Amino acid sequence: MYKRISFLIPFLFISFQLFASTVTSKAVFPLAVNAYHDQALQGIGKILWHRIQTEPLNLIATIIFICAIIHTFFASKVANLVHHIEHKHAKQVKPTTQAKNYIGSLSEKKSILAELLHYAADVEVVFGLWAILLLLVISLQYGMKGMINYVAQVDYTEPMFVVVIMSLANTRAVLRLIEQILYKIVRLGKETPLAWWFAILTITPLLGSFITEPAAMTLAALLLAKQFYDCKPSPTLAYATIGLLFVDVSVGGTLSHFAAPPVLMVAKVWNWDMLFMLTHFGWKAVIGIVISNSLYAFIFRGEFSKLKRSATQNTEDIKAILWEDRDEPIPVFITLIHLALLAWTVYMAHYPALFIAGFLFFIGFHKATLYHQNSLNLKSPLLVGFFLAGLVTHGKAQGWWLVPILGNLHVYTLMIGSTILTAFNDNATITYLTTLVPDLSPALKYAVVVGAVSGGGLTIIANAPNPAGQTILKKFFNNQISPLKLLLAALIPTIIVELSFVLL
Repeated sequence: MYKRISFLIPFLFISFQLFASTVTSKAVFPLAVNAYHDQALQGIGKILWHRIQTEPLNLIATIIFICAIIHTFFASKVANLVHHIEHKHAKQVKPTTQAKNYIGSLSEKKSILAELLHYAADVEVVFGLWAILLLLVISLQYGMKGMINYVAQVDYTEPMFVVVIMSLANTRAVLRLIEQILYKIVRLGKETPLAWWFAILTITPLLGSFITEPAAMTLAALLLAKQFYDCKPSPTLAYATIGLLFVDVSVGGTLSHFAAPPVLMVAKVWNWDMLFMLTHFGWKAVIGIVISNSLYAFIFRGEFSKLKRSATQNTEDIKAILWEDRDEPIPVFITLIHLALLAWTVYMAHYPALFIAGFLFFIGFHKATLYHQNSLNLKSPLLVGFFLAGLVTHGKAQGWWLVPILGNLHVYTLMIGSTILTAFNDNATITYLTTLVPDLSPALKYAVVVGAVSGGGLTIIANAPNPAGQTILKKFFNNQISPLKLLLAALIPTIIVELSFVLL
């Protein structure tokens, strides 16, 4: 009997602690930066030590955040473990006659451990999982009321906006309109593999500023799969292309202030609007993308001249890859309503009640016009939104060390450091954490965003849309994209676009 109930003891203890601290605690976490009264201390080390002594939970929150970052590097290892557990479990379990008669998938065939580990294997879920631990620790220290006060201080508008805008942009009407525009442009280049390659890598990333980067990445990867990778390029050109794709999509979202997560995280805080992004980032990003693509096109010009499509492929096939096994035209009014809903969401980006109301209307409209729609797939938008929500939840507790460290960096040091850090973590993380530093100069704000968006193609985890591109294209790399080869392929365009932002 004791063994059956022993596992409840930790939960009972935690519940008691939560109740007790809820009754007694009046402290607020995190402390405001000016509440430490350490202006007279000299040296970053002394300041940080003083802040840890003043509030020990600072260190615990940062350790949890570091664990979340480390976890992202081992997400692929966890995925491999999940497959191993599932394979082993499938051999051990034999369905009963009763289970065979059950409608749907056989639940007893699935490993509960593997199903739980699926969450830990998804990069977008990692920060949210560790945020749960952070909130639990805050509750143990300051009670349920303290945890609620902490969450109430966090602004979740951007994560909600991303879910809505991604869902609207990744629809059949919007994607087909863009695909048809691309098709007409490529026809000017005689529809050669090089024409498709250059058009996809130049135009589609820029669309990420309007239809969101994940939608642009999905569209570009699908088009490249059909019009370029199916031509069987050499491994060197294949890696050069995916490196370009990741970098171009990362910087291509800087024409607007609402579509790219690293820009979205700072735009509201720093009052960056559409005009600011176009004049300070957008036109420089376009030049950097064109130079990078032109350089790679020149380097591989000999191989491009020899590329040929498969004998079974027709360029018209492109019209059937973006929706579900049909090619009926979409009524104009449906496309116009989709575009109007996109515009409404962007205009009301700072008012969740209004853009969520528009999203609810979209769900009803989608159901009413289902014949002309794709299935409504909310998995990707929800995962990205959950990722950003977890990120801002952690970020609220990191100001105690970020303010003194980032506030003492010089422009170029911050830019290069931002680029390097982005390779090891999502670029939205870097830009969001910078918003926690008060009174940051305009030059430093510019530097950190330049570094973050320029380095967004160096690794799979450097930019939120990269995993989507990897999923679509990995079959052309024997289902395994080498991190080192991707880094080398993306290094040159990263340097080019960063110099474009700095020198122009």
